[in-house]
Amino acid sequence: MFSGRVKCLLVAAFSLFLTPVFAQHGSEEHPPKEAPKKEAFNAKEIIFGHVLDAKEFHFLDIKKEDGTVHPVSIPLPVILYSPQKGLDVFMSSKFKHGHETHKGYAILTEESIAHMGLDPKKYGIQQIVAVNEKGEIDPSVTVYDISLTRNVVQMLLALIIFVWIMLKIAKRYKKGDGVTTAPRGVQGFFEPIIVFIKDDVAKPNLGHQYMKYLPYLLTVFFFILINNIFGLIPGTANVTGNIAFTIVLGLISFAVILASSNKHYWGHIFNPPGMPLWVKFILVPVEFVSVFVKPMALIIRLFANMVAGHIIIICLISLIFIFSAMNKYIGIAASPVAIGFTIFIYFIEILVAFLQAYIFTMLTAVFIGQAREGSHDHNKEDKHAAAAYDDAVIV
Repeated sequence: MFSGRVKCLLVAAFSLFLTPVFAQHGSEEHPPKEAPKKEAFNAKEIIFGHVLDAKEFHFLDIKKEDGTVHPVSIPLPVILYSPQKGLDVFMSSKFKHGHETHKGYAILTEESIAHMGLDPKKYGIQQIVAVNEKGEIDPSVTVYDISLTRNVVQMLLALIIFVWIMLKIAKRYKKGDGVTTAPRGVQGFFEPIIVFIKDDVAKPNLGHQYMKYLPYLLTVFFFILINNIFGLIPGTANVTGNIAFTIVLGLISFAVILASSNKHYWGHIFNPPGMPLWVKFILVPVEFVSVFVKPMALIIRLFANMVAGHIIIICLISLIFIFSAMNKYIGIAASPVAIGFTIFIYFIEILVAFLQAYIFTMLTAVFIGQAREGSHDHNKEDKHAAAAYDDAVIV
């Protein structure tokens, strides 16, 4: 009786010990099939795809039943010149979104840069390079890319629409609409803005010479504003969030500031009055550097504010897909919150579009006014203009 119980215990013990061994041996002969891994949502690719410039207007991707992805986009002209190969013009759709080459050229994507083992510091996304028959980069061929990117095309479209609207308004004023009668239609929207820039931006900062700079200030304000508004339309480019765009605007304002400067302005920089000699050695370099810091402030402020708002909106939308990848129910629960915050930030961005255009214009007027500052004893021309001017002006 006792020996039978011992045998049963031994059999049970050996069974528990050997079962994992046989199970492991069996798993080696017939390994379980791994489930195909789903491609994770790449928020970085979505964000940079919207913020960076491109050779097409990309709207969405349609995933078919066989797993292939069909992008919905508007291709743009690619214009390339190479001293070795000459001029080539074709549509960006020939590259098949970076999967094919055309006429010995290839467009680099994040995937192709990693696959070729290229240096990301030397080669960038959307850069067009010459390739050989093997698909490798041909360093002997120089490529000059003068293509019409989506930022360029959208900026030109915004400029054409803006000029058309302004010519239409000017035509109405010539007919007497808005002069002998109250402004109507689009006049009623633009006239208060123009009056605001004139009375609250140009006059207080530029004094009696404000009419000389008012056309430039109005052009800068409306050019930035209309590009900001266009950038809020889904599927369009964020032109004012491109550092090249803001650099050009900043350099133009810098040229206007320098052209408006006088000897008193430079005298205060290189020989600050009323300062001890030892203080001047510290103050003069600081004041000289500030001359170049002013346009940099214009450039960075506009770029950073416009690109940050777009990134926040895309990040909020991306949260839905990130949470859905973790758990379907978490994604469903997070969707109303993410969409609600996205709508809120979107309306904030509309306000920021007007605000950033105003700030850029205001600071430009302030810097021009500082460059035009006179001596403590105003000259005769300023005194004569002050006597002929009725409104109170802060100089």
